[in-house]
Amino acid sequence: MTNVGDNRLGTFLRDRRAKVDPARLGLPLVRRRIPGLRREEVALRAEVSVTWYTFLEQGRGGRPSADVLDRLAVALTLTDAERQHLFLLAQNRLPEAEVAQVERVSATTQRLLDTLDGSPSYVRTPAWDVIAWNAAAAAVFGDDPAAPAAERNLLRRHFLRRSVRDHTTQWAEIAASLVASFRADMTRSGAAREAAIVAADLAERSPEFRALWERLDVEVASEPRKQVSLPDLGTVSFEVSTLRLDGPGDLTMVVFNPVSSADRALVRQAVDLTRC
Repeated sequence: MTNVGDNRLGTFLRDRRAKVDPARLGLPLVRRRIPGLRREEVALRAEVSVTWYTFLEQGRGGRPSADVLDRLAVALTLTDAERQHLFLLAQNRLPEAEVAQVERVSATTQRLLDTLDGSPSYVRTPAWDVIAWNAAAAAVFGDDPAAPAAERNLLRRHFLRRSVRDHTTQWAEIAASLVASFRADMTRSGAAREAAIVAADLAERSPEFRALWERLDVEVASEPRKQVSLPDLGTVSFEVSTLRLDGPGDLTMVVFNPVSSADRALVRQAVDLTRC
């Protein structure tokens, strides 16, 4: 028997059911003993049986499917945040989401990137397309604003561009980490379709990527150090941080912070060279 205190899903459903205004749904304004919707009305709107829905509120309904949870979210007029909470309570995971396709960042985000003038920084989509960067990133990584979007994909750059391979210290180790992190990202973000297109393309064009992809490794991105070789200047060491951005598109900002004052000076020299 489930203790009342343990039935968080049922408690949440009852609470949200009581907060729905029947009049807003066009339901008859008859005398009601309790506020909100009746269980029968929720079950009808969600296309489930009244008995099963009653059991669900009582903690006896078993684990509902994602399809049923989506129908319950509509039936109870849940917000996006409430729908996510419903999935966490019922399945201990967030719902799969249709990720909004974002082609550029807000002016506020771009200003933040530009403020980080001593740290190469960029913003990437869940499919790892770079859609914004600062002058330091352009100088250190050679980002070209006029380049096609496909060429600004981080995985394609790492595996297909010879210049990236030549100027990246520990290229193979970084490649393995990138692929494992990409797999984790594509699952978490709900952008599996877009990411799968990138993975399929690279599997055909890069034997090294295909071998790593077939290992099925999954890795949550940490905050590692990375070294980049700058032609005619030397090697720069960075501490890498990833930051999730609020707003649509599930965007991520990646910041490469120079480890020492000498590293920062090399970054500034690289930026100055691009402005000459």
